[in-house]
Amino acid sequence: MKITDLLKLDTIIIDLQSDTKQAVIDELSGKLAKADKLNDENTFKAAILKREEQSTTGIGEGIAIPHAKTSAVKTPAICFGKSVSGIEYESLDGQPAHLFFMIAASEGANTDHLETLSRLSSLLMDTNFRSRLISATSKEEVLDIINQKEQEADEEEREEREEQEEQEEQRTSATAISTKGKILAVTACPTGIAHTYMAADALKAKAKEMGIDFKVETNGSTGIKNGLTARDIADADAIIVAADKQVEMDRFNGKHVIIVPVAHGIRKPEELLNRAINQDTPVYKGTGNERSEDGDSSKGGLGIYKHLMNGVSNMLPFVVGGGILVALSFFFGIEAADPTKPEFNPIAKALSDIGGGASGAFFLLVPVLAGFIASSIADRPGFAPGMVGGLLAAQANAGFLGGLIAGFLAGYVVLLLKKLFSKLPQNFEGIKPVLLYPVFGMLITGLIMIFVINEPVTAVNIGLTNWLQGLSGTNAILLGLILGGMMAVDMGGPLNKAAFTFGLAAIEAQSFGPHAAVMAGGMVPPLGIAFATTFFKSKFSEMERKSGFTNYFMGASFITEGAIPFAAADPFRVIVSSVIGAATAGALSMAFNVTLPAPHGGIFVIPLVNHPFRYMLAILIGSLITAFILGIWKKKQK
Repeated sequence: MKITDLLKLDTIIIDLQSDTKQAVIDELSGKLAKADKLNDENTFKAAILKREEQSTTGIGEGIAIPHAKTSAVKTPAICFGKSVSGIEYESLDGQPAHLFFMIAASEGANTDHLETLSRLSSLLMDTNFRSRLISATSKEEVLDIINQKEQEADEEEREEREEQEEQEEQRTSATAISTKGKILAVTACPTGIAHTYMAADALKAKAKEMGIDFKVETNGSTGIKNGLTARDIADADAIIVAADKQVEMDRFNGKHVIIVPVAHGIRKPEELLNRAINQDTPVYKGTGNERSEDGDSSKGGLGIYKHLMNGVSNMLPFVVGGGILVALSFFFGIEAADPTKPEFNPIAKALSDIGGGASGAFFLLVPVLAGFIASSIADRPGFAPGMVGGLLAAQANAGFLGGLIAGFLAGYVVLLLKKLFSKLPQNFEGIKPVLLYPVFGMLITGLIMIFVINEPVTAVNIGLTNWLQGLSGTNAILLGLILGGMMAVDMGGPLNKAAFTFGLAAIEAQSFGPHAAVMAGGMVPPLGIAFATTFFKSKFSEMERKSGFTNYFMGASFITEGAIPFAAADPFRVIVSSVIGAATAGALSMAFNVTLPAPHGGIFVIPLVNHPFRYMLAILIGSLITAFILGIWKKKQK
C-alpha cells in the first residue's frame, strides 16, 4: 500500500489558516471529518490530545505528526496541512512547524495500513523531501512529490537489504565490518506509528555516516520488526534503547545500555552513537527473564517461566513495600496494630493497614500476580480477566497458588478467544479489545475459578500453610539448606527465582522463616567472593579484586547477580563454593529460628528480624565457607 492510498486530495490543506497548536489540530481533524474518515470527530481529537500529553508530536525540523489509533476513525487516513509562515507547536527544537501530517489509524487497522503510516515518518527525515513539500503550490503537486519519494525509497530499501545481506555474510565468515564495534538499538513510542520509525531511521543514517556496524529493532504498531537475536546481543558493544513505552530489557543483562526517550533518537543520534561506542553508560542488570532466539517476545508461547516472572516482578513492589511497612509496624509492638490490645498504637495500625490491610498493598498481591501473568501470555486483553481471577482466588483464600493458576488460566483463555474471534468479520475488530475479550475472558475465567479451582486449591493452600508453620527441627533445617542452595545455583536464574517465589508464598502464608533462609542464601555468593578476593589476593587478577570489592555492597544489598561475572569466568569452582556456603547459611537461619517479615533489603531490613545477631552470624558463616573453599580451590594467578 502506498502513502497516496491514504492521503487524498480531499484530505490536503495547502494553506492552513490556524495560528496555534490547538487550532491546527481542530482544522486538520475537521478536514478528516468532512472527508468522512471519522466516526466521531470529538473522540478522535481527544485521542490526539491524549497522545500529545505523553510527548509532543512536533518533532522539530518544521514537522509535526499528530496521530492517534482509535475506534473513532472510520477509515485509516492521512491529512496533510502546510503553513509557510509556521505555527508554534511545542516542537522539540523550539521552532515553528510548517508541515503537518495528521495520522488517523483505526482500532482495527490492518498491517498494510499501519506500515504505510509508519513509512511516511521515515520519509520525512529527508531534508530535500521536506523542502519540496513546503514549496508545493497545489494539492496535486503534493501527491506527485510523495509518489516520487516513495519510488526512490523503494529503490533505497532494496539496496539496503542487499547491503545487509552482504554484511551478514561477512559476519558469518568472521570478516570485520567496522573498527568502531557493533552497536544495537531499539526504538518504540506509545502508538508505534511515527516516532518509532523516525528514531530508527535517524540512528541508522547517522551510524552509516560514521561507519558503525549497526542494527535497529522497531517496536511499532505492527509488532517487532528486525528483531535483535541472541547472537546480535552477544556480539554487541552497547545498546541504545530509545523508547517511551516498555520494551523487553532482560535480554540485555550484562551489556552497556543507554536508555533515553524516543525523541532523543530523532534529535540526538550522533551523541547517542558516540556514547555507545565509548560505552559511556552503566552495565544493565536484568531480572533473568528469557527471550526467544529470533528476537521476538514470544507472547502467548509456552514460556511458562517467562510468564511467571512477569507476574512476580510486577508483584514485587507490592510485596517489598507492603512487607516493609508491616514490619515497621512491629517496632511499636507485635500487637500494636490491634485496637483491642493494650499496646495499640494508631501509627502502627496505619502502617499495617497500608502495607497489609484488607485494602492495602498485600491485598493486591494475588490479583496483580495473576493479572501480569495473564498479560504476559495474551498481551493487554489478558490483564483484566487475570486480575479478576486473582481477586476471586484471594477472596476464597486460595492464596498465592490460586493466583498462579488464575493468571495462567486467564491468559490461555484469552488466547483461545483470540483464535475463536479471529473468524469474525473485520467490522468487529474495534470491539474485540474493549468488549469481547474482557466480557468473555472474565466470565470464563471467573466461572472456572469459582466452581472448579478455588475449593481444592484453598484446601492445598491451607495444608501448605499448616506445614510451613509446623516446621521444626530437622525438617526446617533441611528446607533452609535446599532454599539457600537454590539461591546460589544459577544466581538470578530459574532456580534462584523459584526459591525466591517460594519465600514470597511463605510470607503470604504468614510463615516468615523460609524467606529468611532465602535471603541469607542469596547474600552469600557475592559476599563470599568479596571475602575470597580480600583474603586470597594472589588467586585473583587485579580487575577481579576490584570487582570483588563491589560485591561487598551487592551482597549486603541482597543482589546475588554480583557473583555472575566470577561464575562465568570459573563456573565450576565458583558455583560449587557458593552453593555450599549459601546452603549452610540457609540451614543455619532456619536452625536459629530466624523470621523475616520483609521480602527484600539485605542488611537494611536485618533490624526487622526476630534474631538479628543470629541472622548476621548465619550469613557470615556461609560467606566465609564460600570464601575459603573458593580461595583454597582456585589456582594462583600467573
